Amino acid sequence: MVPQLHSTPLTLTLLLAGYGNVARRFVTLLDETRPALNALGIQPVIVGVVTRRHGKVLDEAGLDAATIAQRLTGGGGQESAAIPSALEWCARGFQRAKARVLIETTTLDVRSGEPAISHVRAAFTTGTHVVTANKGPVAFAYRALADEANAAGVSFLFEGAVMDGIPVFNLVRETMPAVTVRGFRGVVNSTTNYLLTAMERGEPFERALADMQAAGVAEADPSLDVDGWDAAAKAAAMANVWLDAGTTPLAIARAGIGPDTAARAQTARAAGRRLKLVASGSGLGRTADVRVALEELGMDDPLAILDGQANALELDTWPLGRTVIMQRGGGLEKTAYALLTDIITLARRLQSPETT
Repeated sequence: MVPQLHSTPLTLTLLLAGYGNVARRFVTLLDETRPALNALGIQPVIVGVVTRRHGKVLDEAGLDAATIAQRLTGGGGQESAAIPSALEWCARGFQRAKARVLIETTTLDVRSGEPAISHVRAAFTTGTHVVTANKGPVAFAYRALADEANAAGVSFLFEGAVMDGIPVFNLVRETMPAVTVRGFRGVVNSTTNYLLTAMERGEPFERALADMQAAGVAEADPSLDVDGWDAAAKAAAMANVWLDAGTTPLAIARAGIGPDTAARAQTARAAGRRLKLVASGSGLGRTADVRVALEELGMDDPLAILDGQANALELDTWPLGRTVIMQRGGGLEKTAYALLTDIITLARRLQSPETT
């Protein structure tokens, strides 16, 4: 039996913005991991869900997955207008709560990062911490939002923005103290890596894409993945956090894949190489070189061994050198887990004797 670390559990009051597949899996994951959370002295309580299409449900007594599904019906309100008001309701109703947390999982707008950025800012103004799996806020406004969170005395956490639940940002922040990240390179989009692997074998692009859509990995409109936008948003997020690049996906040189990529992938494989869509960044500040490009890699490259939906990221650091972290398979459950790890990180900060 795992001993409880804190005699008085810390209640985390959660408000969810968006209720798609990741958010729904997060809600059920909270229930499945509740014994482990309780052992860590953490007691999460969902008091509200706000969506763009289906309105909102708010309840001080707490909500579970079944109750949310039953009460969250269409036509109740608009996401951009409802979230600030729901945050204000949460702040008024839970003034004595040590932690109010916005769980932000709305859809990425790759051209602006909105409305997620506005949701994050609205949370900060009410003294609410933010945990998000949305790449937009980090890819478009990381430095400004980090400064605003610091000024408000709240946390801004986003582990799920890159490589699902694999600890990318946590890896550097928590386990590499005083390290300098000089650059990164990685295969960070599961759909395109699956498509490239399939086309190497001679499978048609359209059939492989249909498989990914049937599995729920690729959207009905796959342009975010196949045109390289998702990888560009992740590259911008990493460059902004580690390289202080101050960039956006719109400013990043970007490549994608399509049916005509098959010949190049097969030629590379026949020559003992592999074609990968690589997101990379190097340098520092506004002059950092950040890009998404199709690259032919030698078989001794750690990115070259990735098959199917696998992802990997290589960090170039000082003084630690090059470090690689790999994910053999992604998915919404892993992203939901990233949200869970961020609320645990938040709870540990609040439980620390140094926290006031």
